[in-house]
Amino acid sequence: MARIEASDAFAAIPTTDLGQGDRINLGVAGIMSRLPDVAAAVGTVTNAVRETGGLSPRLMELVRLRIAFHNQCRSCMSIRYQSAIDDGLTDDAVCSLARPAEAADLTDAERAALRFADLFATDHLAIDDTVYDGLRAHFTEDQLVALGLHCAMCVGLGRLAATWHVVEELPEEFRADGGAPLAPWSAPSVVASG
Repeated sequence: MARIEASDAFAAIPTTDLGQGDRINLGVAGIMSRLPDVAAAVGTVTNAVRETGGLSPRLMELVRLRIAFHNQCRSCMSIRYQSAIDDGLTDDAVCSLARPAEAADLTDAERAALRFADLFATDHLAIDDTVYDGLRAHFTEDQLVALGLHCAMCVGLGRLAATWHVVEELPEEFRADGGAPLAPWSAPSVVASG
């Protein structure tokens, strides 16, 4: 059971016509919607970064999943977004996240973004001029801002969602609390719209 109850408005939404991934997202959104104006603002920022940041859905999903691993956010790790799948995200690409620096099926731009995401999630003060210079080989200044904002939202919101422990709708492998770290590449996932 989640550690915080969903807002009354979300608790009344019928979920029978929703896929499992959308039900997982609804669980997290339902908690966030206890503060409706904040939930709307977070959604607006998320959509703006996705729509105007110039980053591909596949790259954003790879970054999100890698950060979800660092955060150990079970909700985040269990979902794959349809837009990323439509943009070429495969199970093999997700499995590459176990060792992105060595992955042959990731582009140089994806590996650079994932290196940035790893540092952002684990040692943000190690992100220096050299890291940014490496990113500039693949991304514009606007895209660097979008990448940074995407990472910031994934780290912060993912860690918060992990503390909420919204696991009711997750695949069994992500529900069980075995104590060992979980990974998005080591258990079945579900698809969410978006």
